[in-house]
Amino acid sequence: MEGLSHAIAPKLAPLPPKAKTNLRCNGFGSVIIRSKKIHPIRVCKRSRVFAEIKSDHRERLDFSDPDWKSKFQSDFEQRFNLPHITDVFQDAKPIPSTFCLRMRTPVSEEFADGYPSDENWQGYINNSDRVLLKVIHYSSPTSAGAECVDPNCTWVEQWVHRAGPRKEIYFKPEEVKAAIVTCGGLCPGLNDVIRHIVITLEIYGVKKIVGIPFGYRGFCDSDLTEMALSRKVVQNIHLSGGSLLGVSRGGPTVSEIVDSMEERGINMLFVLGGNGTHAGANAIHNECRKRRMRVAVVGVPKTIDNDILLMDKTFGFDTAVEEAQRAINSAYIEAHSAYHGIGIVKLMGRSSGYIAMHASLASGQIDICLIPELPFHLHGPHGVLTHLKYLIETKGSAVICVAEGAGQNLIQKTNATDASGNIVLGDIGVHIQQEVKKYFKEIGIPADVKYIDPTYMIRACRANASDGILCTVLGQNAVHGAFAGYSGITVGICNTHYVYVPIPEVISYPRAVDPNSRMWHRCLTSTGQPDFF
Repeated sequence: MEGLSHAIAPKLAPLPPKAKTNLRCNGFGSVIIRSKKIHPIRVCKRSRVFAEIKSDHRERLDFSDPDWKSKFQSDFEQRFNLPHITDVFQDAKPIPSTFCLRMRTPVSEEFADGYPSDENWQGYINNSDRVLLKVIHYSSPTSAGAECVDPNCTWVEQWVHRAGPRKEIYFKPEEVKAAIVTCGGLCPGLNDVIRHIVITLEIYGVKKIVGIPFGYRGFCDSDLTEMALSRKVVQNIHLSGGSLLGVSRGGPTVSEIVDSMEERGINMLFVLGGNGTHAGANAIHNECRKRRMRVAVVGVPKTIDNDILLMDKTFGFDTAVEEAQRAINSAYIEAHSAYHGIGIVKLMGRSSGYIAMHASLASGQIDICLIPELPFHLHGPHGVLTHLKYLIETKGSAVICVAEGAGQNLIQKTNATDASGNIVLGDIGVHIQQEVKKYFKEIGIPADVKYIDPTYMIRACRANASDGILCTVLGQNAVHGAFAGYSGITVGICNTHYVYVPIPEVISYPRAVDPNSRMWHRCLTSTGQPDFF
């Protein structure tokens, strides 16, 4: 995940405006988050953040007011209203969509004029269609994973806009020059999304499609030229990993990017990236509005860490979990085949432990799962090493899965940052390996420790079937959103349906594993591990 290195908090109900963080793009794909209510914190202080966010909800809402529920819904509707081209250009006139699903060839002369159903069903989405953001009515705030607006867990409907093609569009395809840019690190599925953005643009009738090379820096680096894209160019790019356009961190300022867009005549920009990249996309959208440019900026969330708010999952995550099985199985075989064998696997996950948690659940071979959201001690009567000794004595072997962002408080900090502003993490996997060897040597028990770090192998591979489908639909819906006149939005999957969400609502803070969630409870049941604190 690129560019988001401050203010980490758990997944909760969306914050009201008062509690929302202020976002400032530093021009390099990074986002700096500051807030009067929620100060930059470490993940291990999750309970305090949870309390602050909940208290902010209660400060804003007077639950003794009989109309508090309707006021909350009104405020929610306002926050999730999608920015539209008519907000700036009130005289913008829609035209009939050039995207039509009435393309089926009749199988007999009886239907030579088309199928009867075509007159009533054309596959378009109504602008008023909504998708429920929350689908569980919790009976108590103490229920596992409960997300409640008020102390009584009152059911409050929260809706987001449904994604898909609209009957009317606000761009003439012959006047569109669309650009695609991929930022941050690699992720399985980037080529799949690029491919379907290009294919869908061509179906609308767009002739000018370009790719910006190597992230945001491709807008202003004189050594980099835009790449002409067409269905012929992208037809088979999904068969390999990586990005056809290349990726990078860092880049020019927002003003320089928008200057470049003006010079190139780009009026549709599709941005593939994580939280930091989306913060940059939102800044580009705001700058285009400030200059009264008729431009649509649409994001597609990209992070194998699966840490984007409100989304069921992001593309690349399923593939990452699947690829992690190979490393875990190798660690298990090494540990199981050795006398007092211990296998350690480090997986990606800077601030969110979703890959480690899901990979542990999927494998069934993990004895200890360590994630950034939960602090742990290595030493002491309740530490990881003591439990590891118990596992060696009772099972004869053990396997540990640790997310890269876990246990950073145990490692000496360097205060270094990468080009996106991310703090350079210490290697928790190597640290645990060394501490395990040292511990067992000190207590006189032989231990054969093997360490596996498959980090870049996982993110550089081709998307699996599940992610391939997700990428296909995300790419299509990104184009539908742009032609519908929306800008400053991102597309994702929410409660199994595809939706559009204003970018600020998904970059407030990264989504994290909730230690009170049913999924984490399932992981604990699978591993049998105790608390290590």
